[in-house]
Amino acid sequence: YPLPFNVIPQIDKFQDNGYTKEEMKVTWESRKICGLDDEFPISCTAVRIPTIRAHSEVIVVETEKDVDMDVARQVLEDAPGVKVLDNQEKLEYPMPLTATGSYDVEVGRLRESLVFGKKGIEFFVCGDQLLRGAALNAVLVAEEMNTNGALAEMFN
Repeated sequence: YPLPFNVIPQIDKFQDNGYTKEEMKVTWESRKICGLDDEFPISCTAVRIPTIRAHSEVIVVETEKDVDMDVARQVLEDAPGVKVLDNQEKLEYPMPLTATGSYDVEVGRLRESLVFGKKGIEFFVCGDQLLRGAALNAVLVAEEMNTNGALAEMFN
């Protein structure tokens, strides 16, 4: 299919479960990065959109406790490598055009989930996959594991 002026809801080959290989990789990698067990429910749909070099995701999280949106926003604002762009009045939100060329991942459109109510949050993220991709994230995770002692525990 032609890519210009189009959105293609398939990246990589379809698997037996109806998801594509790319969608399953996102699921597997998310669990691994977050230290979640294999049964932790994660689902996504990956689409090919004609941008130069940025990945974008809508993230929906169900929580066990009520989410305080002000606290959630502050946690994201304080997180290294995250830039919160979330101003409805000024129409400021993450976009591939603004995320390209930045090491920070843009986060915005923060809101209480309509599906999960106070026990859920939804937001939109964009990041330059060449500057903030799997390789850099692996290094950052390893550095954090070294700082918090988890890396040393692996070799003792």
